[in-house]
Amino acid sequence: MICLENTVKTYRTRKGDVKALNNVNLRIEKGEFIVISGPSGSGKTTLLMTIAAMLRPTSGIVSVEQNNLYAMSIRARAKFRAENIGFVFQMFHLVPYLNIVENVLLAGGTATDNNKNAKALELIEQFGLAGRNYHKPAELSAGEKQRTAIARALFNRPKIILADEPTGNLDADNATSVLGYLSEFHKAGGTLILATHGVEAERFADRTINLHNGKVANPDKS
Repeated sequence: MICLENTVKTYRTRKGDVKALNNVNLRIEKGEFIVISGPSGSGKTTLLMTIAAMLRPTSGIVSVEQNNLYAMSIRARAKFRAENIGFVFQMFHLVPYLNIVENVLLAGGTATDNNKNAKALELIEQFGLAGRNYHKPAELSAGEKQRTAIARALFNRPKIILADEPTGNLDADNATSVLGYLSEFHKAGGTLILATHGVEAERFADRTINLHNGKVANPDKS
C-alpha cells in the first residue's frame, strides 16, 4: 500500500546539510499497524510527513496505493491526502478559537454534505466527548484534546492514519486510551503508522521499524 524507494530528505541549515531521511526503502502492506521507533532527531516525523504527502523528499519515490505522490500536482496531492490519509499530531494542532465540533468538521474542508454535522457529533460521542461539544481547546484536558484530534483524523474515513508521538504529552491512562482508539481503527481494517520513541505502542503493532539517523534498520517484515 505504501512504498518508499531510495527516499532522501535533506534539510539545509547554517551548520550544513542534514539528511533526515537517508536512502530509505520501505514497504507497508494494507491493514498493517506499524510502529516507527527511534530517538528524537532520528527522522520519524520527516518520514511520516513524507508519506502523508505533506513534505516533498529531496529525491526518491513515495507511492501510496500505486500513486506517485510527488508526481501529482499540488491540488491533486491535497485531494488525495484529504480522501485517504488522516494525521494525528503530538501537539494536537487544534484551532484555538473553534469548539470541538468545529475542529472535527475542519477535516471535511469545503465539501457540501448535509450529514457532516451528524458525522462529527457521532465521532465526538464515540470518543466520549459529547459533554464537551462546544468547548474550545483551552477548556479541554490533554487527553480530551488528543481524542478530538483523532476524531478529526477519522472524519473522512481515511484508509491510512499516521500518528506522530500521539501519546507524548499524555499521562499513562490517557496514553493507553489513545492507543486503544487507534488500535480499533487498525482492527477495522485501517492501515496505521505510529511514530514514537517509547515502547508502549509496540505491543499493539504488527511490527516495529527502527529508524536511526534517517536510516531504516529493519525495513522488511519479521
